[in-house]
Amino acid sequence: MVGTAGSASSPTDFIKSSCKATRYPELCVGCLSGYASVIQRNEKRLALTALSVSLARARSGAAFVTKMTKVRGIKPREYQAAKDCIENMGDSVDRLSQSVRELGHTGRAVGRDFLWHMSNVQTWVSAALTDENTCLDGFAGHLMDGNVKVSIKRRINNVAQVTSNALALVDRFASRHRARNP
Repeated sequence: MVGTAGSASSPTDFIKSSCKATRYPELCVGCLSGYASVIQRNEKRLALTALSVSLARARSGAAFVTKMTKVRGIKPREYQAAKDCIENMGDSVDRLSQSVRELGHTGRAVGRDFLWHMSNVQTWVSAALTDENTCLDGFAGHLMDGNVKVSIKRRINNVAQVTSNALALVDRFASRHRARNP
């Protein structure tokens, strides 16, 4: 049966089974279980939903960091790190948006066309994850310690974990598709 995983009997079981391939399986299940009726037991829908959730989290994270730049008493270094982070998160949002669109183009693609589309998706999601981690790097060091740093790191770390999971599910979909269509 194309697009299914092993013996997962229900869409929720399929999601739980698939999320075992990620670095943050509990977060993965928590993010995707609410979409079980859409995902069913379809690996492409699973990957697309994971990307869409990651995109929504990245947008929300960028908006959160923007709000944090307006916190009273923000230190100049924190402000600059937050501004840099907003730029990184904007890039992440752009790359995740591209990835969602590109994965949609795999519809009837086969062989090299499929591989080309999937390579683009994998590259862009990986780049989005790098952007998110670069945002976090801006808050490294003890000079940045404080509530602004803690709040932003917590939020963006969650975004990066969701994006990491999405990348793992995209990679899984691509490799399974390749195995079925050598």
